[in-house]
Amino acid sequence: MRVTIAEVARRARVSKATVSRVLNNKGDVDAATAIRVREVIAATGYTPSARAVGLAKGRTQTVGMLVPGLTWPWMGDVLQGVADVLEARGYGLLLNTMNRGAESLTQFAKHVSANAFDGLLLVEPPNTLDYITRLHESGLPVVMIDDRGHHPGFPSVATSNYEGAADAAGHLLATGRRRLAMITGPSQFGCTRARVDGFCATLDEAGIRFDDRLMIEGDFTREAGLAGIRDLVATGIAFDGVFAHNDLMAVGVLDGLRAAGRPVPGEVAVVGFDDIAVAAHTQPSLTTVRQPSREMGEAAASMLLANLAGEPPPDQPKIVPTSLVIRDSAPA
Repeated sequence: MRVTIAEVARRARVSKATVSRVLNNKGDVDAATAIRVREVIAATGYTPSARAVGLAKGRTQTVGMLVPGLTWPWMGDVLQGVADVLEARGYGLLLNTMNRGAESLTQFAKHVSANAFDGLLLVEPPNTLDYITRLHESGLPVVMIDDRGHHPGFPSVATSNYEGAADAAGHLLATGRRRLAMITGPSQFGCTRARVDGFCATLDEAGIRFDDRLMIEGDFTREAGLAGIRDLVATGIAFDGVFAHNDLMAVGVLDGLRAAGRPVPGEVAVVGFDDIAVAAHTQPSLTTVRQPSREMGEAAASMLLANLAGEPPPDQPKIVPTSLVIRDSAPA
């Protein structure tokens, strides 16, 4: 049976408050009493709970996390990375989504008011930035994961979107493709702009001008990839390679090319971004840029815990690099 602080207090003939003061090295306990309490602690093997220590220090030993939802394909990997670090350090995780809009934000605000967590990990949901900014400015430690909007006021962990897109373009060029199309994410996202810039810069370096008519804006869904291919085919402009800004849209691209009778990779090569689980199981399997989601979660949790331990947050985002995964939709 686990020894309790009450048992230590009984054996040492002091109050539980006195045991707590000894554990926290308070100077208002006389030396003889402190020695007696420590002898009882040693004899019984008493270990204070993490929650008790946290409360004594004004900490909850809990990290909050706010995300748009759990259906994003890479969110599970991010959460696993976060959980791995927090569990190893004795922290709990209080997860909140924005699935119910304003009602969800109200629930999250109740946790904030109750001081239910020591710091916050954030995958920015829509229409929350002003509120989170106020919390951060009031002293709540916050770390952003996948800083899609590029908010320099927050410590953040992101991936190498520019370099990943440049790798996608370089690979397509290396396989002999020259008429390249692109289906992007929403234009307001920083990751979208970085991926467009990296892709186009690589074409420029190769002396190839990207045809803006072959760029379609999507919304990171499979349906957007399918609709984008239909729009590209309808233009009548020739293309022999497609870079989709995430794997879900790339799956839609494969659907659309199949429906249009355009063999992949025979006529058109396809590259995605993320390397979600389905990428290895599409027909053909998807060449893609791997986004290190689990590592991003680990890095963000480590950054936040370091901040809670007194280290100043970094001035620049921590970038976890991407890597190219070559499969059958755009073979080498």
